[in-house]
Amino acid sequence: MGKSRNARRGRAAVETVAENVDGGLAELIPDRERTRAWTLLIDGAPQSHVDLDDPAYLSFEYQRRLGHVIDLAAPAGRPLQAVHLGGGAFTLARYIAATRPRSTQQVVEKDAGLVQLVRRELPLDAGARIRVRSADARAGLAKVPDGWAQLVIADVFSGARTPAHLTSTEFLDEVRRALAPGGIFAANLADGPPLAHLRGQIATAADRFPELALVADPAVLRGKRFGNAVLVAGDHPLPVAELTRRAASDPQPARVEHGRALTDFTGGAAPVKDAAAVASPAPPPSVFR
Repeated sequence: MGKSRNARRGRAAVETVAENVDGGLAELIPDRERTRAWTLLIDGAPQSHVDLDDPAYLSFEYQRRLGHVIDLAAPAGRPLQAVHLGGGAFTLARYIAATRPRSTQQVVEKDAGLVQLVRRELPLDAGARIRVRSADARAGLAKVPDGWAQLVIADVFSGARTPAHLTSTEFLDEVRRALAPGGIFAANLADGPPLAHLRGQIATAADRFPELALVADPAVLRGKRFGNAVLVAGDHPLPVAELTRRAASDPQPARVEHGRALTDFTGGAAPVKDAAAVASPAPPPSVFR
């Protein structure tokens, strides 16, 4: 296990921090354009980007899309009770703390070594109400009190793949149990042609939630390339119109599918049960080049 870093945290902080964690080789790469910003990679796969001076800045396109969901989950500035399944560099937890002060958050991250690395190198604001638990995402979710969360975000990848036990109707039963009435579930999904995993995840969510929306690059939805899609679900009508407007105005514009169009997109895929669940497909090597 090794690491190299500059002692200073200003613009001189130009060296990569590298350390072996449970999930592989974690690297914190300094952002040359932002003074105290870093990108987290695990075995070469980008996981998170954090700007310690501006935690409301979201660099990754899928994180901006999740940021839109966060912004629309409640009136602006109102505190949220949020659960994050998958920690990474705690980017979205920092975002909520910055944009919704006094929020209470739980982060569940299985990789204890990664948690220690991020806490040490990219410390959380001491005043943020963020509790970090080193546990499996589903096991950690099971400890959330019934109806506690107004927002549950799932962004869990192991070896760039979502673990199978986080893709099933039984997993979503736990999500629904933890959500308050009117709460929102959002998941970062990754897939490529023929989009069998994505279609199955939409069918699975539709089996448990009456309201759904999907935010993705049109090229991903057309099966032209591998990429991320954000699935949003709830038991109350979702803010689809405003989500559509925000997604369309992003630097990398996205499309929002919902209603009949989203149902048709599934192509008759069946909901995924624990007994038949498999991990999401591995991205092609070209994705990270």
